[in-house]
Amino acid sequence: MDRLRAIMDALRVSDTVSVAELAAEHGVSEMTIRRDLDDLARQGVVRRIRGGALSLLLRGEEPPFGVREHEAVEEKRRIAAEVAGLIADGEAVLLDGGTTALETARAIRDRRLTVLPLSLHAAQELSTATRIRLVLPGGEVRPGELNFAGPLTEKSIRSLRFDTAVIGCCGLSAAHGLTAHDLEDVAVKQAAMASARRVVAAADSGKFTRTAFGAVCPLDRLDIVVTDQGIPREEHDALTAAGVSVRIV
Repeated sequence: MDRLRAIMDALRVSDTVSVAELAAEHGVSEMTIRRDLDDLARQGVVRRIRGGALSLLLRGEEPPFGVREHEAVEEKRRIAAEVAGLIADGEAVLLDGGTTALETARAIRDRRLTVLPLSLHAAQELSTATRIRLVLPGGEVRPGELNFAGPLTEKSIRSLRFDTAVIGCCGLSAAHGLTAHDLEDVAVKQAAMASARRVVAAADSGKFTRTAFGAVCPLDRLDIVVTDQGIPREEHDALTAAGVSVRIV
């Protein structure tokens, strides 16, 4: 939802938001904004206070999965469809965690593929796909995100070989490469890239304005980046200069 996304953006700038100000800004009732803030409170993003809400996110912390599901929804669906078109039937595919990867799982569920998903969200989506050979890694599952993480996950990945690794990210830029907030996730992504013949990064254009804590890889480690039309020109040029194929949807 665009309004929830705008409220999240406001919380990144200021630690508090006002019901009255948000209602006036978005042209909706204060009751509607209160429902939005209650939704964010259930996600652990804010604490409700009199007349508004207080952000509970640490600076640079990734918003919860349930919140990110509402961000750039149409862009993620177009990106997922493009990624699916890059994958040939019969491939072995590693599918990263995250909301764009979940959309990719939905886009490939009718294909004849071997897929190792790195989240229970994607695994659930593919569990009833009759033509998918579904393989799950070992390891711990992170609460909320439901991503596989830790040394058992890394070992599982390193014991296999994939035609394509579809990798998500928290940030992507010429200056800092591909980054992620969670350090265990960094290690899992690096193992995935090392075990794949081809690395496809799936990232909506909002990721080009962010840099997360953990460095995963420089741009030239990626083969293809699939993104939307909002990608900054300088970032597009930096990717192509690094030999990366950029697909804009």
